[in-house]
Amino acid sequence: MTVPTLDLGPQTRAIARLADAVTDDQLGNATPCPELAVHNLLGHLLHLAAAFRDAARKDLGVTTDTPPTASVPDIGPGWREELPKVLDELAEAWRDPAAWTGMTRAGGFDMPGEVTAAVAADELIVHGWDLARATGRPYDPDPAALQVSHDFLQACVDDPGRGAIFGPVVPVPADAPLLDRTLGLSGRNPRWTP
Repeated sequence: MTVPTLDLGPQTRAIARLADAVTDDQLGNATPCPELAVHNLLGHLLHLAAAFRDAARKDLGVTTDTPPTASVPDIGPGWREELPKVLDELAEAWRDPAAWTGMTRAGGFDMPGEVTAAVAADELIVHGWDLARATGRPYDPDPAALQVSHDFLQACVDDPGRGAIFGPVVPVPADAPLLDRTLGLSGRNPRWTP
């Protein structure tokens, strides 16, 4: 059985801390995702956390079958309690060695478990930065998850299907910090400001 090589807990906790610091008057702030305000980004984080939790559990259904572009996500009144809970469940689900084996699904895509874990790490890293940047908070992503995110994005830089998921690569100097290089690979400008 495959032994998990990444604990998503440090990164999910980093996002939970960022979300906890969001004030009500910041919910309408612009984010690096042009179509999403902060409240939409928080909704996306909530939905993706549930999807990747269920993907780890091989509990396939609505959460794992729905493409991320199916609708504009949003939050409900209980998001402040719900988001950290689902993020914790996501991290716990990926601690099970069975999550890393066989096939599973997220966003309507069937993928091997270990690839799905890399996609989850990438989503958490990039959207954590989005949230931090949109709300003016410092961002200190988990180094292990950041490396996995970078390696995943680097591996798919020439994939012809990447345009449906990521924006065009933003050139970033080779000696830039790993976070900046990762963001560039994801189609984000590391210098973005609201």
